[in-house]
Amino acid sequence: MRVLFAASEAAPLIKTGGLADVSGALPAALHRMGVDVRVLLPGYPQVLKALSSLQQIARFTGLPGYPDANLLRGAFPNGVPVLLVECPELYQRGGGIYQDEHGVDWTDNAQRFGLLSKIAAVLGSADSPLEWKPDVVHCNDWQTGLAPAYLHFANDAAPCVMTVHNLAFQGIFPPQTTVELGLPAQCFQMEGVEFYGSLSFLKAGLYYANHITTVSPSYAKEIQMDALGSGLQGLLASRRGILTGILNGIDTDEWNPAADPHLAYSYNAADLRGKSPNKRELQRRMGLHIDPEVPLIGLVCRFTHQKGMDVVLEAVPQLLALPAQMALLGSGDATMQRAVLELSHHYSGRMGAFVGFDEALSHLIEAGADMFLMPSRFEPCGLNQMYSQRYGTPPIVHATGGLIDTVMDCNDASLACGDACGFVFDRMDATGLLDAARRAVATYHDKKTWRQVQLNGMAKDFGWSQSAAAYHRIYSSLLRR
Repeated sequence: MRVLFAASEAAPLIKTGGLADVSGALPAALHRMGVDVRVLLPGYPQVLKALSSLQQIARFTGLPGYPDANLLRGAFPNGVPVLLVECPELYQRGGGIYQDEHGVDWTDNAQRFGLLSKIAAVLGSADSPLEWKPDVVHCNDWQTGLAPAYLHFANDAAPCVMTVHNLAFQGIFPPQTTVELGLPAQCFQMEGVEFYGSLSFLKAGLYYANHITTVSPSYAKEIQMDALGSGLQGLLASRRGILTGILNGIDTDEWNPAADPHLAYSYNAADLRGKSPNKRELQRRMGLHIDPEVPLIGLVCRFTHQKGMDVVLEAVPQLLALPAQMALLGSGDATMQRAVLELSHHYSGRMGAFVGFDEALSHLIEAGADMFLMPSRFEPCGLNQMYSQRYGTPPIVHATGGLIDTVMDCNDASLACGDACGFVFDRMDATGLLDAARRAVATYHDKKTWRQVQLNGMAKDFGWSQSAAAYHRIYSSLLRR
């Protein structure tokens, strides 16, 4: 089976968020299964610099609405082939891959990611300049959302899968962009790419795709309802027959407490003694009082409303009064960043914070914290709650999306059947969060029960093999159809 996997970012070459983790790990898992998968990415400067022995294999000229571009071939460090769209006019620039150095969206993002979509569609059609033609084109989020639309109007096109990693980001552009990027004018209607008077890249993908997936079973249900449907709930509900929720996996080599180079001490489920010195190192690094007995709550996330940071900030005084310590890492909303730093100064020794991103520190927090806080208002899948369980750090999570799919609340029934692995709250406010935190702290002081909760989480298989097999079944079903 041949699969073209199109995305705007993929780890370890270029990463801004969870999409990159999936785009690096899922193709690798498919590759191990014997799938002939190739990842299509924009030729950002960072990616071109990271890859050696690049070979030009095609050139695209005269694509309506787009500058000329080259197609380069290279490979990830793990051997998975990667195809790069080399177009200096659109990708050779400073700043970020979606925004400039001031955090403002690039004004030509429609062209930048329209070109990525267009070339994905060309490669999946009879017009491809390559001998290799995919059996399936797999698109990801709005940045490749036009590919299913282009494929719909192409000659002898491969079927396509559209994966939604976060429905809240849709790629909205002025209506005239539809024709400017070479799509038929008749596309711009409710039964097409039109979304409240604008062009939506994501809606295009959802409307024209042959199959839709999202990154957890619960999120697949939630996005068909008004609260989390982002205006697309009607379309998604009408296509529920081809909508599948597949839980993301994690890189179990990178996130392995027995072999993690970022930790002060390694450990595993058979010997958890290494968590204590990691806690001590985390307390030292975050300026916290060195205290092995007080429970330490870790948090690594974007400081945004979606992630529930406003609720965390409100609850900090009461969380620390449990008593507990807190170690926070992240960045985002400027007001929230200031509030986090002010609170860490006010509660010096009890709350430590680092604003920014530090890969090593994120690993140390997972290992050194006793429990991990993840109170997202909505969470398509989430990865940190899986990392924390693998590291013997039971998560405290809001009951939404992938969080509820991966964390079984600790109670008498779940303890009895061996499923308890964290603490879940339904009420999305400070009261709900604090109730769950109090339960977690009480359980922490019951050492026998706490150890069982830790081991239950560490025993789970969060690798990519099951998820990759689920995608493979969808690809196969499209070919049979």
